[in-house]
Amino acid sequence: MIQLKTAEEIKRVRESCRICAEAHKEVERHVQPGITTGELDKIAQSYIEKHGGVPAFLNYMGYPATLCVSVNNEVIHGIPGKRVIREGDIVSLDLGVNLNGFFSDMARTVPVGKVAPDALRLVKETRKCLELALEQAVDGKRLNDVGGAVWNHAKKFSYGVVKDYCGHGVGFSPHEEPQIPNYIRRMPNPRLRPGMVIAIEPMINIGTGDVVLLDNDWTVETADGSLSAHWEHTVAIVEGGSEILTSFEDLDL
Repeated sequence: MIQLKTAEEIKRVRESCRICAEAHKEVERHVQPGITTGELDKIAQSYIEKHGGVPAFLNYMGYPATLCVSVNNEVIHGIPGKRVIREGDIVSLDLGVNLNGFFSDMARTVPVGKVAPDALRLVKETRKCLELALEQAVDGKRLNDVGGAVWNHAKKFSYGVVKDYCGHGVGFSPHEEPQIPNYIRRMPNPRLRPGMVIAIEPMINIGTGDVVLLDNDWTVETADGSLSAHWEHTVAIVEGGSEILTSFEDLDL
């Protein structure tokens, strides 16, 4: 069941999203060669807790960290630890905040130093997939308008679109209905209505869209070992349009 939010509840989600976006900004400042993914996780947790929030992912369904850090061929749910970030990596950061029972979710892929042209293009075009999806995520449109925008742009570059995982509703919990696929599916295809809060998150691979789940039961990698990028915003559908709740200035790619 899709849970609609009141204006007051969206305000509370917006406050959670602000902390989430600012925590992202703080973590991204430290994404540089030599730092470990575990150190990035500690930065995220410290920032969230300092600002009155609780890490939404920590212990959620058993996930052992605050931040998901997925490097290069890792698509999502990379568990932070001793891995060292290196020049040329692309690093996807996925983070959620629980602020007094209201949840936010956001992901961005950060190039580390000088990266290969094909890697940089993947990051840019995945961000463009999100931007185009956001243009469709407005009052009166349908979920397939959102997913179709992602799919059509990715296929211009012969990229693989991950179908096994998708966006979702958010706000009262980290994951709610509806699912937000990054492609056009036949059913269901609900209309977007004021009060819906959704997380839109294209996951795009240079190669095939096929993925594999690692033995840790969390980390998802590309099946062919190719690079992957991931971008996500939390969005509120409002009368006549929408509002990006996790927005802050974009990376200069």
